[in-house]
Amino acid sequence: MAGSGDAQPRFVAAGPGESPAARVRGLRKVFGRTVAVDRIDLDVPTGSVFGMLGPNGSGKTTLIRTLLGLTRPSAGTVQLLGHPVPDAAAAALPFVGALVEGPGFHPFLSGRENLRRGAAAEPLLSGREISAAVETALERVGLTDAAGRRYRGYSLGMKQRLGLAAVLLVPRRLVVLDEPTNGLDPAGTRDVRRIIAELHASGATVLVSSHLLAEVEATCTHVAVLQAGSVVAAGELSRLLEADTSGLVITTPDIDDALRALRGAGATAFLEGRDAIVVADGGPPAPEVIALLVRAGVEVHEARRRRPRLEEVFARLTEDTP
Repeated sequence: MAGSGDAQPRFVAAGPGESPAARVRGLRKVFGRTVAVDRIDLDVPTGSVFGMLGPNGSGKTTLIRTLLGLTRPSAGTVQLLGHPVPDAAAAALPFVGALVEGPGFHPFLSGRENLRRGAAAEPLLSGREISAAVETALERVGLTDAAGRRYRGYSLGMKQRLGLAAVLLVPRRLVVLDEPTNGLDPAGTRDVRRIIAELHASGATVLVSSHLLAEVEATCTHVAVLQAGSVVAAGELSRLLEADTSGLVITTPDIDDALRALRGAGATAFLEGRDAIVVADGGPPAPEVIALLVRAGVEVHEARRRRPRLEEVFARLTEDTP
């Protein structure tokens, strides 16, 4: 993928008390005897990059489809850019770009021809703007050289890129990406990360559903974790990780001496990796731990609070939920 986000207009970022880009209250969706989404309350803050996480069957796609007016809720309310959905979805959807459950295009048309058809249906694009918008979107996702090939000959990654290009045809206030890196190689994944960063910098809100926790941790400002149709945790990613912090990590080349000194002082300490020790909470405070090690002749190269990765937090939240 190539290009830059310089041409993207900047939206005003969220201010205190500003309405969220998307909001659901008491949302419930039932398919026959299956409860796909069960009494969910959730806000997607304006200007955020919001990651939606959950195992298969947790309700992520159903929630996204309900937000976009593709599925009518069994109960509860949905707002998208301040408009009730599905009743007033037409007022919000021109400002929303979405890639949900994989892209769908005409197999015998080229990538460019498919994109032109999509652009012709965009209410925010005039006829004279279509050609430039299509070429710019193709460039941004790295499909310019393959734009003349028929869609049926595209690889999975190329199809995903074309779907993303359709999302980028016009400036959006909200972009919804369901597994956007599906089928992409590492270079394509990095480009998706770049495009998300460009959208965020422009002030747009980005909602990303993904099973790649490292990508979510690298790109998102907020997350919601779903399990069995319910939200088990939601909020700012940094606060979610900080809330799960426990222990002090000491990096030292003198592992054996450090463990001996710490355990001799009554601290609970255990090895983490090849050159680090975790000192569990509940023992001596951090300044005393450092002073103890220095007095014991242990070289302390680094000391920091333990901050778990999103993968650890996700596993705990989903495994602890019945």
